[in-house]
Amino acid sequence: MLDQSPHFDLQAAEELARRHFGVEGRARELTSERDQNFLIESPTRRIVLKIANAGEDPEFLRAQQTAMRHVAERYSMTPKVLTTTTSESIVSVDGSDGKRHLAWAVSWIPGKPLAMVAHRSVDLLQDLGEQAGALSATLSGFDAPAIHRDFYWDLANGRSIVERYRSLIGDEAVRRSLDVLIERFDACTARLLPRLPTAAVHNDLNDYNMLVGGLDGDVERRDQTVAGIVDFGDIVYSFRIGDLAIAIAYAMLGSDDPLSVARAMVRGYRGRVQPTEQEIGALFGLVVLRLCMSVCVAAEQTRQRPDNEYLSVSQSAIATTLPLLEAIPFGLAECAFREAAGFPAVATRARVVDYLERTTPHPVLEIDPQTAPTIVLDLSIASPLLDGDASQNDEPPLTTRIFAVMTEAGVELAIGRYDEARLLYVSPAFATGPRPADEYRTIHIGLDLFAVAGTACFAPLDGTVYAFADNASFQDYGPVIVLRHTTESGIPFFTLYAHLSRESLSGLVIGQTVKAGQQIATLGHASVNGGWTPHLHLQIIIDDLGLATDFPGVARPSQRELWCAVCPDPNLIARVPGDRFPASEPTATETLAARKAVIGGNLSVAYREPVKVVRGWKQYLYDDEGRRYIDAYNNVPHVGHCHPRVVEAAHRQMQVLSTNTRYLNDLLSEYAERLLATLPSSLNVCYFVNSASEANELALRLTRAHTGARDMIVLDAAYHGITTSLIDLSPYKHAGPGGGGAPDWVHVAPLPDVYRGQYRADDSAAGEKYAAGVSAIVDRIANGGRSLGGFIAETCPSVGGQLILPPGYLENAY
Repeated sequence: MLDQSPHFDLQAAEELARRHFGVEGRARELTSERDQNFLIESPTRRIVLKIANAGEDPEFLRAQQTAMRHVAERYSMTPKVLTTTTSESIVSVDGSDGKRHLAWAVSWIPGKPLAMVAHRSVDLLQDLGEQAGALSATLSGFDAPAIHRDFYWDLANGRSIVERYRSLIGDEAVRRSLDVLIERFDACTARLLPRLPTAAVHNDLNDYNMLVGGLDGDVERRDQTVAGIVDFGDIVYSFRIGDLAIAIAYAMLGSDDPLSVARAMVRGYRGRVQPTEQEIGALFGLVVLRLCMSVCVAAEQTRQRPDNEYLSVSQSAIATTLPLLEAIPFGLAECAFREAAGFPAVATRARVVDYLERTTPHPVLEIDPQTAPTIVLDLSIASPLLDGDASQNDEPPLTTRIFAVMTEAGVELAIGRYDEARLLYVSPAFATGPRPADEYRTIHIGLDLFAVAGTACFAPLDGTVYAFADNASFQDYGPVIVLRHTTESGIPFFTLYAHLSRESLSGLVIGQTVKAGQQIATLGHASVNGGWTPHLHLQIIIDDLGLATDFPGVARPSQRELWCAVCPDPNLIARVPGDRFPASEPTATETLAARKAVIGGNLSVAYREPVKVVRGWKQYLYDDEGRRYIDAYNNVPHVGHCHPRVVEAAHRQMQVLSTNTRYLNDLLSEYAERLLATLPSSLNVCYFVNSASEANELALRLTRAHTGARDMIVLDAAYHGITTSLIDLSPYKHAGPGGGGAPDWVHVAPLPDVYRGQYRADDSAAGEKYAAGVSAIVDRIANGGRSLGGFIAETCPSVGGQLILPPGYLENAY
């Protein structure tokens, strides 16, 4: 990698653009690894001047230009090669380093690099994949001898590049992650490479070469569509799927869920190119390889050129992403990509499920769930069996509650559902990242059979012992056994048995034969089984993904269908009668459709992707899959959602009486006396109402009764309620979409906004100045021969921007 980079300054670039391309403008240097690129801007035109490094092969440069022309004729998002004033496409220029360099120019494409866009919607990610596919489809018809080259950025050379420069990586943690990932690449991906289709590929769809833009008037979609693809300087004949792999590698940087990023892009790519199963099988490994190559090449080139910032531009993001990729089994990524590409997520799943449906398994417990009386427990996010306080769902409280329910139902066996989102898994042990906002693994992908500790467990099918361990960490499996089975045609699959007694592991040997009906374990106490209510966690696994006894029993919601594809319903073995299970809860999409059918459309739903909220606790709200949100929006539960004292007080009262105020009851006056004791003595009478709208309606009636006047002053952007009169008093409503405007008795005063308004927070008289607007309205009403009824303002204008009123405003207004 001998450095032969050009070193032209801005003045020299401007002179080259003027002399050779007839563009007289200002130059600005753009980022580049080994060449120099300048944006030349004149009042009427923009071009990109490109100066190649001195070692560039002229034949390759001509091939690059030919490829760009080939693409530009068929695809609208790439630059066009420009010619000089003498109709040449390349000129030779002398550099200040005494070397000759080749210079040329391309058209400028508006947009910003993907690297500068923090929020990347699913639509944008799919578009990135689709445009990578469109470019691949276009390049598949191009070839030239010069692109069949030995190039260090070629993914086909990636493994040797890593081997050559790995030792130069100074960050020990990065080097460790790289070693783990490359070992998995060697085991899972290397064998597939000889079977991959090859073609001409752009080979550098990084987040600086993918430009994005959008509709300027649409804030939500701004920068959420692909605007262009630039820089064909790394074009090479290599693996066809390489362009998608490289685009994914850089698009996932900065994401805490890189697999979801990649899935969306594969889905988009498939819209233009149908990848083969071998390409999908190799894709994740190639994504990993590209990032590992980047780390190694950066280490080598930084050693040669420590002053080149471009070489390290992505390295901190890559260092953060590599550990996240370590946490993704290559096999799971393949399942995700297969599903996104239109293949079954797990190739053998249908045949294994068919085999199990035709098989008569032996009961897995001595209490046969097929025939014994059972109940199905609700352990979902909204379950009343569980407490919003996660600490109350540990042992022993949870066992006490579950076995009390079983005793009341008169059963010795209870069932915990498969594919159930559970509140049990919102502790740190199930977090998927370091931040509180990261997803928890809340989706249960096994079947639970609750019975007393010591209950015998049997192998349902013939098999062999595949793995066993004591996963003794709190909220882990405890003692766990994995058996390996095969269908009659030899397709392997696995069953997992967790939360066992320690005695269950005695005498086990990997590979030993197990017959259907043979006792393999007993259920463990909470003290040994990971800290859970005694039960068997039963799981079917089509592909163990190399995880053995570390195979998870719960999954993150964003990967729900993937893990369920790998782990089909264990009731294929347990055979609990289907009529004992309740109907599935509606999905958020189904709930939204039902709401639209029966609820008035003017009751809007928040957010582009509506949140289905099923539980609240303290400052949090939980959706139906267990995602946790901080509630900084709702204006009712000031003491937090489901406050235990409030819930208990309401429960006690509802057991006794719930009626209206027309009857005598001591609680009414006692509550009023306690409330009034907290208020100024001039406020000495209470009215109790059911809502803020009802309170404001009553205030309006009292005002008019007292003053005999109808006119009211309100603040701009105010929202006071949903009744007819309060809509009239709410500019947010009457001046908004569908509003009819303010009636003649409503007068709107300026919003006292010291952040965006006329008078700012650093003006000590801002409150008095804003109040002058109220004074002017009072005068105008009086001059019109009418009287003012009152003035109404939110303590903290909410819709207006959560504003704090400036000091002195209310005093002067009143």
